Amino acid sequence: MEKRKLRNSELDRKSVDQFKEAKKTPIIVILDNVRSLNNIGSVFRTADAFLIQKIYLCGITAKPPHKDIQKTALGATETVAWEYMEDSLEIVNRLKADGIKVFSIEQAEGAVMLNDFQPEPGKTCALVFGNEVKGVQQQVVSSSDAVIEIPQLGSKHSLNISVSTGVVLWDLFAKMKLSN
Repeated sequence: MEKRKLRNSELDRKSVDQFKEAKKTPIIVILDNVRSLNNIGSVFRTADAFLIQKIYLCGITAKPPHKDIQKTALGATETVAWEYMEDSLEIVNRLKADGIKVFSIEQAEGAVMLNDFQPEPGKTCALVFGNEVKGVQQQVVSSSDAVIEIPQLGSKHSLNISVSTGVVLWDLFAKMKLSN
């Protein structure tokens, strides 16, 4: 069987307008004090790949346009809806008041392992990803509806924030698509 790589013209990519009009995956991403511009850009690109509803950039998290965000986002800052909020806790509380379940992606007591977590069918959820060194702020973890942990078996027990985002978004995207 032929294993020819597809050309860009064969990938059926959405235009910016098509992306904005497309039905979104019911996931919101909150970046809590993420300091690396390359990580921020990578999160935008991953959010684009899975048609994520929106990204909230909070605290010290930089905002587009910035060349180092653009370098890894590859234009995804033009497709994915985003908003800056000074305080992560404020957006967490606002989303919860709107009936959206908020989950911190962190290692914490009582965390649910990602492979065991099942999103509520048809419901929007918000996922909080934290700072590269300090993780998600404790007050945000405490205010979350639950904590989801990525199972890790090696010696480091940490993943880069952009990798964590990719792992969690893919897992929830796949689970949500299977439940439709």
